[in-house]
Amino acid sequence: MTIAVTTPTGRVGSRVVRMLLQAGVRPRVLVRDPARLDTAVRERVDVRQGDLTDGAFVREAVAGARSVFWVDPTPHTDAEPVATSRRTAAPVADAAREGDIARLVLLSSIGAEKRHGVGHIDGLAGIEEDFDATGADVLHLRCGYFFTNLAMDAGSLAQGVLSTTADLDAPLAWVDPRDIGDVAAARLLNEEWKGRVVQAVHGPEDLSFRRVAEILTGVLGRTVRAEAVADDDVRGALRAAGLPEGAVEGIVGMMAGTRDLVREQPRDVVTTTPTTLAEWAYAHLRPIVPGSA
Repeated sequence: MTIAVTTPTGRVGSRVVRMLLQAGVRPRVLVRDPARLDTAVRERVDVRQGDLTDGAFVREAVAGARSVFWVDPTPHTDAEPVATSRRTAAPVADAAREGDIARLVLLSSIGAEKRHGVGHIDGLAGIEEDFDATGADVLHLRCGYFFTNLAMDAGSLAQGVLSTTADLDAPLAWVDPRDIGDVAAARLLNEEWKGRVVQAVHGPEDLSFRRVAEILTGVLGRTVRAEAVADDDVRGALRAAGLPEGAVEGIVGMMAGTRDLVREQPRDVVTTTPTTLAEWAYAHLRPIVPGSA
């Protein structure tokens, strides 16, 4: 069984690689810089060095794999994120359509089920559709909001503010990327599923931003308050930072497009993962927020 893994040094991909190794599988990893792989891991994987935006490299690197775990590498700063996401994944879809890949597992997102109007997530929706059309067995992991996004707000959290354009009281699925990696690895190792499958990864519980602020107050030892920010204020800040208009709308649209989301997959025993926000924050957020008690 050959399993190809993209972004093997990322938060999810690195966990997938570790789980596959522990299961006795030697994965094929597509990586730009092999030096970023842990030395012990590098010795136990089949390294294919190249850039995921290089279609010729991707097409050759995935050929002959039984399964491919695809993570969209398109940065949120891309000027045309939706088009770039689909273009970058096209060689994988081609390989599946031509019979060089049997199974595809995509790291997607809640909101992709809307297909349009969810900013950068529209790119994942497009990849889902392109993979579905290949005739291969396809699994889409519709994941919740990453705990790790909070690390980007460490400076604001040090000032006691958690800002968002979301409805402060609307519940949202929050999840640890490590748990997503566990689910992805389990699915890659399971040979039983066939056809088109959608698996949600919702984390342990739905949390509003106001509830997240309460949890972080306890973890960080300081009062954290949730603060609503208007979409146009975010647009202005992103434009001031020099981001192109397509990137600005891709970022703003992700949260704006999920405000009225009715998830396709309800929370249940299959979609619920174990790591709580408090557990994750104590281990990973508290050490990087200045002045945490």
